[in-house]
Amino acid sequence: MPKKKHFSAGRVPLILFLCQMISALDVPLDLVQPPTITQQSPKDYIIDPRENIVIQCEAKGRPPPSFSWTRNGTHFDIDKDPLVTMKPGSGTLVINILSEGKAETYEGVYQCTARNERGAAISNNIVVRPSRSPLWTKERLEPITLRNGQSLVLPCRPPIGLPPAIIFWMDNSFQRLPQSERVSQGLNGDLYFSNVLPEDTREDYICYARFNHTQTIQQKQPISLKVISVDELNDTIAANLSDTEFYGAKPSKERPPTFLTPEGNESLKEELRGNVLSLECIAEGLPTPVIYWIKEDGTLPVNRTFYRNFKKTLQITQVSEADSGNYQCIAKNTLGAVHHTISVTVKAAPYWISAPQNLVLSPGENGTLICRANGNPKPRIGWLTNGVPVEIAPDDPSRKIDGDTIMFSNVQERSSAVYQCNASNEYGYLLANAFVNVLAEPPRILTSANILYQVIANRPALLDCAFFGSPLPTIEWFKGTKGRALHEDIYVLHDNGTLEIPVAQKDSAGTYTCVARNKLGMAKNEVHLEIKDPTRIIKQPEYAVVQRGSKVSFECKVKHDDTLIPTIMWLKDNGELPNDERFSVDKDHLVVTDVSDDDGGTYTCAANTTLDSVSASAGLRVVDVPNPPFDLELTNQLDKSVQLTWTPGDDNNSPITKFIIEYEDAMHEAGIWHHQAEVSGTQTTAQLTLSPYVNYSFRVMAENSIGRSVPSEASEQYLTKAAEPDQNPTSVEGIGTEPDNLVITWKPLNGFQSNGPGLQYKVSWRQKDGDDEWTSVVVANVSKYIVSGTPTFVPYLIKVQALNDVGFAPEPAAVMGHSGEDLPMVAPGNVRVNVVNSTLAEVHWDPVPLKSVRGHLQGYRIYYWKAQSSSKRNRRHIEKKILTFQGSKTHGMLPGLQPYSHYTLNVRVVNGKGEGPASTDRAFHTPEGVPSAPSSLKIVNPTLDSLTLEWDPPSHPNGVLTEYTLRYQPINSTHELGPLVDLKIPANKTRWTLKHLNFSTRYKFYFYAQTSVGSGSQITEEAITTVDEAMASRQVDIATQGWFIGLMCAVALLILILLIVCFIRRNKGGKYPVKEKEDAHADPEIQPMKEDDGTFGEYSDAEDHKPLKKGSRTPSDRTVKKEDSDDSLVDYGEGVNGQFNEDGSFIGQYSGKKEKEPAEGNESSEAPSPVNAMNSFV
Repeated sequence: MPKKKHFSAGRVPLILFLCQMISALDVPLDLVQPPTITQQSPKDYIIDPRENIVIQCEAKGRPPPSFSWTRNGTHFDIDKDPLVTMKPGSGTLVINILSEGKAETYEGVYQCTARNERGAAISNNIVVRPSRSPLWTKERLEPITLRNGQSLVLPCRPPIGLPPAIIFWMDNSFQRLPQSERVSQGLNGDLYFSNVLPEDTREDYICYARFNHTQTIQQKQPISLKVISVDELNDTIAANLSDTEFYGAKPSKERPPTFLTPEGNESLKEELRGNVLSLECIAEGLPTPVIYWIKEDGTLPVNRTFYRNFKKTLQITQVSEADSGNYQCIAKNTLGAVHHTISVTVKAAPYWISAPQNLVLSPGENGTLICRANGNPKPRIGWLTNGVPVEIAPDDPSRKIDGDTIMFSNVQERSSAVYQCNASNEYGYLLANAFVNVLAEPPRILTSANILYQVIANRPALLDCAFFGSPLPTIEWFKGTKGRALHEDIYVLHDNGTLEIPVAQKDSAGTYTCVARNKLGMAKNEVHLEIKDPTRIIKQPEYAVVQRGSKVSFECKVKHDDTLIPTIMWLKDNGELPNDERFSVDKDHLVVTDVSDDDGGTYTCAANTTLDSVSASAGLRVVDVPNPPFDLELTNQLDKSVQLTWTPGDDNNSPITKFIIEYEDAMHEAGIWHHQAEVSGTQTTAQLTLSPYVNYSFRVMAENSIGRSVPSEASEQYLTKAAEPDQNPTSVEGIGTEPDNLVITWKPLNGFQSNGPGLQYKVSWRQKDGDDEWTSVVVANVSKYIVSGTPTFVPYLIKVQALNDVGFAPEPAAVMGHSGEDLPMVAPGNVRVNVVNSTLAEVHWDPVPLKSVRGHLQGYRIYYWKAQSSSKRNRRHIEKKILTFQGSKTHGMLPGLQPYSHYTLNVRVVNGKGEGPASTDRAFHTPEGVPSAPSSLKIVNPTLDSLTLEWDPPSHPNGVLTEYTLRYQPINSTHELGPLVDLKIPANKTRWTLKHLNFSTRYKFYFYAQTSVGSGSQITEEAITTVDEAMASRQVDIATQGWFIGLMCAVALLILILLIVCFIRRNKGGKYPVKEKEDAHADPEIQPMKEDDGTFGEYSDAEDHKPLKKGSRTPSDRTVKKEDSDDSLVDYGEGVNGQFNEDGSFIGQYSGKKEKEPAEGNESSEAPSPVNAMNSFV
């Protein structure tokens, strides 16, 4: 059974397998091997003097190694020092200085040796030094006084500690001093001022040194600095000189830059390979200089170059020999530039090109140790054997040294040893241990058996086969039980035994066998590979823009292998979601309610399984209406303008598109805000035009795509000076309300328009057509003035001018009005009527003189009415109709008249006051027209062959009736209409009987009246003739007789017996004379059978010819002729139930569409008649 170990082979970095290739040479610890140093203290070991000293040295080997130490090159006998102990099974030293002793006593260079019967390994030289955090030396610091604009360097000069201190400047409150392009700290800790300003004055410039190793901070004495301006300096000079002496300090002149550090035009800088190269240039000048950097004959490395300290420091990380060269810093201001060249040389302590590796050989084999290093200058290579220089070590015939290489040939077990390679130059050294172990061992597989690897499809699969053997085994891989060795055309076979499948597919799954062989034997191991479907995000979260306070939802749907269980995690800005109940996560969604500004950012959905992980991100931008502007300020205050300035509020992630400015007039309309102006969203000032005598306050609102902010706080009030009005009242009118007055009205100015106190109006008027002077009156702030005693309807010129305590508004334009109207005095004359047709007449008249109108002519009004008979006049008042024709028209049309009628009319003139006298009445007569439809039509007294019609004459005959026309036609059972019959009836008749009609037949009637002009509208009706009562009675009697019922039962019983006999004979296998029957009798569908031959057909009566039952054969036209059906009730329609009323009239059903229901008939809802019951029984 495979071990349930799940390895995500597809995710292991390749570097891990390179390490496995090296570890494949490791000798299992159960085999004899020389010592190997596994852990040691750093070369430069700075210790905390407040703690015990621990110098590490750990090693492995078989037999387990023993340990010894040297100190400063001589043997360190730990048994003689009671404070020094060595950990059991380890070479680590513990020096107990807490109880007694001092750390300084144990300063020195220590080296550890681990030894067993196969050799000796040594550690690096470990330099042990205690950390130091010395105090500042006591010094007296004099206060510094400078003139504004001078340069300054405040020295720090921290004490030399181990390791070096971190320097920073603070004040007495432990607040860091602000730094800028003008003021900054140098790499040496000094504080540089390119030029000083009065705000630099303070008494607590303090340099602090922090020693991280001991967690202590040392403080320098505070430095006092006073910067005095020119005015202060002149006052000081004046106080110390007599009045007769000349004095006067000049301000510091602007000056071009000069460097404070480094000095001169050139300097040298040396740095070691791999360190950070830091170049510094700090300049003084006025104005403050700006620093630029270039590299002569080259460019600065893009990804490794950084600017610090306001570009005064250039840093290059991971510096190499290629970074050597000349670097130039340039300081510029408006008065000039200065440059400094730094020549950089990159040196290198030794670094490995190829460090020696452990060598495992079998007896008689050959091998090589290689030790290659580089540096600047070139390092020296030295070899040691078991810690002893090879030159003085015992000779080994299998060993040959050639510079950085040792070659071994025909090794034997005595050739086992530990070799040390030392590469050194003036900047440092490298020391590496590598053993030669001579063993004879058969192969062994170090990887556990039956490991189960699970890999995502289409990713690399790496199957491990760690091995050991001496000589070095060869490795082969097989798939399945009978497969051939896998080759590198599809697979990658690594030297450490690992099998790599570059792109694992579903068919790559299975069992793989690793086989290791050498001349001493063979070993094998099986592992298992499963291929899983990748985890995918099929629905990714989408970028969202939401308004503050709303809700947002991110969706993340994941598809994964059925055997893997993913965990879904939501992150915000690559961190955990806030611990807030507003954030809720379900299977596929992240929901954030009541969104706030802090919720904006990047949200990531991460799906993780044991084998892979996927993620998808989406941004959230939280927007809202802008915050209101603030800090409103009024400047440039003039009589009619002011400048408003404000500071915009936060735009809440949606750019401000415009600002809306409103004003309040506290004097005239307190609490009411009016629109003043709008400016673009990029402006923060507006020049506003003002009106006189207004106590202004302003407020500003910001608007973006989301909406408008709340208003800002109101600005300070600003009262403008009073001035004369700059406009006059509008809507000036002059209209008389009485025949002898003139009412002058206007729309008054509001308080904002008054421009000053004491608002009044000067009202002026005079007759338009006369030579009179203007009459004027000054009234208070009202909107109306009445002029009395005017002539009737005379035109006037009117002016209304505004004025206040300061002066008059501009001269207004005059408008025209009229004094009051009176009723017209004259009636229209020469009224004429022209009858156009029976319903339309045209009226003409002569206009009245305009002077007689005595007002605005609004038109003419025609009164007309229809003449009534003397009897009708007694019963009701005559109804008059009115038509008005606007303006000065002298003719009009009278529509909608009644034909064949007598009318009377008169005409009157109309003005704003009312109507004038009526003209003389004019009578006219309309000709005949066609009549309306008869008022009613009824069908009464239906019989077998006759119908009687009764009607009322038309309600509007519109002339003399000449006759009536009756048209009728029958309707058959299929609702088809028969031939149409015309009949003329005298006009004096109101009743007519139609005879010789078909019985039980539906008829449709069309009836209309006529005059000499033509036919009027028709009225329609339908009715049905009755049925023979004797025939109906006979049919009912037959259907209800007992003998008839008995006969029908006997027939049914006979059919049942016949069917049973046929069924029995067929089941007994007897022959049934079908053929004879078919020959003897015709098809019942073609020829009905007779009762006497034992078969049954459709019921038929030769005498009555009644219709067949439903489903029987009928004529193709589905009709029955009248002469063949004179005694049946069911010839019309299908299943019509016929009954009789008490008066003998027939009630029937008609399913076709009718224009009007019969006057005297109704539908039957009673049970079917006995006749229908009889006809439906078979």
